[in-house]
Amino acid sequence: MTVIPRPRSIRARCTVAASLLALVTLAVVSITSSLAIRYRVQEDAFNQVEQVANRWSAAARAGTIPKVIPTSGDLALIQLVDPRGRVIAASHSALARSALSTLRPPVDDRVQRWSDGRRLLVAIRITTAAGAQVLLTEGREPALLRGHNLEYALTAAALVLLAIVSWTSWRTVGRTLRPVEEIRTRLAEITVSDLSLSIPVPPGDDEVAMLVRTANQTLDRLDEAVAQQRRFASTTSHELRNPIAGLRAQLEEALLHPGETDPHKTIRSALSVTDRLDAIVGDLLALARLGAGDPAPPELIDLGRLVSQEAPRAGRVPVRVHAASDVWVRGSHIQLARLLANLVSNAIRHAGSAVDVFVAASDGEAVVTVADDGAGIAAGDRERVFERFTRLDDARHRDAGGSGLGLAISRGIAQSHGGTLKAEDAPRGASFVLRLPRLDAPPVDQTERMRAVGHPAPQEAIEPA
Repeated sequence: MTVIPRPRSIRARCTVAASLLALVTLAVVSITSSLAIRYRVQEDAFNQVEQVANRWSAAARAGTIPKVIPTSGDLALIQLVDPRGRVIAASHSALARSALSTLRPPVDDRVQRWSDGRRLLVAIRITTAAGAQVLLTEGREPALLRGHNLEYALTAAALVLLAIVSWTSWRTVGRTLRPVEEIRTRLAEITVSDLSLSIPVPPGDDEVAMLVRTANQTLDRLDEAVAQQRRFASTTSHELRNPIAGLRAQLEEALLHPGETDPHKTIRSALSVTDRLDAIVGDLLALARLGAGDPAPPELIDLGRLVSQEAPRAGRVPVRVHAASDVWVRGSHIQLARLLANLVSNAIRHAGSAVDVFVAASDGEAVVTVADDGAGIAAGDRERVFERFTRLDDARHRDAGGSGLGLAISRGIAQSHGGTLKAEDAPRGASFVLRLPRLDAPPVDQTERMRAVGHPAPQEAIEPA
């Protein structure tokens, strides 16, 4: 079985589809028109013959029909015959001929018509008597109906219309798809190394123009994402190079001068650097998971209770938790716990004497505020602290082993939960405010709610000394 190949071009497929639809439509219209025209033309021709026959049949009933019946036009054959088929009167051309037909209308149907494709014959019974005479009138079949002339003419007209439809479809689709070809050509020029190129926007507000605008917006986002990834890769390489270089220097010094170095001190220092590398790699892995958009299954979480559990029981400074009850959110327990731990740990590093954590509900939001009484953050640095590997001078002085990724991870977790994390104004020190979409408490008792998310029994707020 031979399979007809499907056209690869959209232009060709649209043209073929339009042509096939037009072909079916024209075929139906041509057949219908042929039948209608044949019926109409033949009906008109029969009516003309019948009019002449009616006039001479009336004359025959009145007894005034001449022996030689005068004719005009194409009606050259007229005969008046008796029941035996003998010609009683006829037109000049039919006098010497036998009866034009053996057709004899019955009493209850005085007028009958007949055609063989070349002739049109009308037979009229003069009276209803049993031995009544019959008037036979013969005319020519119209030239349009002879043979298949009508079908040939309609087929030719249909083919011309089909060609016009196909040509119009080809031109129209080609003109419509021309901008798409320009888009394809320009996209082929765009590479990962250069995403700054844009696609020319065609005039108008049709679908193609909207597609081009969307493609340009997507390219802009990709360009920004690639630039951000390059900056991140460069920064990551720099942050990893420093501890690796320090670790290498210590180990090389221990090998070159074994008698002048304390092996235990070298190992402890190497372990410290390894811990920092492990922290950086762990934070990078957390960022990668956040960027992959693969969130953990959502849980129903009592935010106040979670803060009370995650606040450290002992530390450099006390952590005071002020949590309202029944502040419910939905999200990942592990990720939100890490977010809160990052914020509290950051506040402890910068606090002078204490850290306060507030949990409240406000305008459909769950709000967590982590405030310290340290030196605070300058207004110009409040967004910069959330950038990856950003560590202010005060942070480097207080904790030289940090990765500079904690706040970036925390903001990423907040955004993945549909919330925000910002550094806001505070009377003293720094204040980080987390806002998450708040849920109404579900219609189950508190014990069932805590069991549903794996929380222990309720506890009082923790305030370590």
